[in-house]
Amino acid sequence: MSGTSDLAAAIGTTLELEAEALREVANNYDVGQVQRVIDAIQACTGKVVTSGCGTSGTAARKISHTLSCIECPSLFLEPADAVHGGLGVVQPGDVVILFTKGGQTEEMTALIEPCQRKGAVVIGVTANPESDLGRLSDILLEVKVSREPDPFNMLATASILAAIAVFDAICIELMQRRGFSKAQFALIHPGGAVGKRLTAGE
Repeated sequence: MSGTSDLAAAIGTTLELEAEALREVANNYDVGQVQRVIDAIQACTGKVVTSGCGTSGTAARKISHTLSCIECPSLFLEPADAVHGGLGVVQPGDVVILFTKGGQTEEMTALIEPCQRKGAVVIGVTANPESDLGRLSDILLEVKVSREPDPFNMLATASILAAIAVFDAICIELMQRRGFSKAQFALIHPGGAVGKRLTAGE
């Protein structure tokens, strides 16, 4: 029984630390930065391209999918492919969102200048505004948490949840501003349980 209690306590501690991280971001985000991100996506005449390495890349993929789900065309660009010709997908009028917690990931910083030269707006999402990504991007979005819940304060967990949560909020605001309707959602999401609910008129 003590083993079960210990497990419950350990899981509860991690979940509470991650919840605290989200509360921290909710209380400390820069509304001006968020506004600039929303304005850039609103003004985008092309598509939104996201990119990131490792866990940041997983977050970038999720955010790209959510943007497409609200009729904001988006795709994920694999960093390794980007510098070997994949940058051809970036075109004038696009918005490129680069994710790296520390802001110094070479695969990300290498994309800033080429994307800007191609006429895209570059948004850098990082916990370090003084980093290369923070300084060189057209728009900075700082997403920072005090600590990760793991014993070494290194595993990208709470910080990734925070980045995803901020963009969830951005996407929901974009839905409201664009008047995104349930009928539109039903058209692009006919599959699965969500599709059944939408077509049933719930």
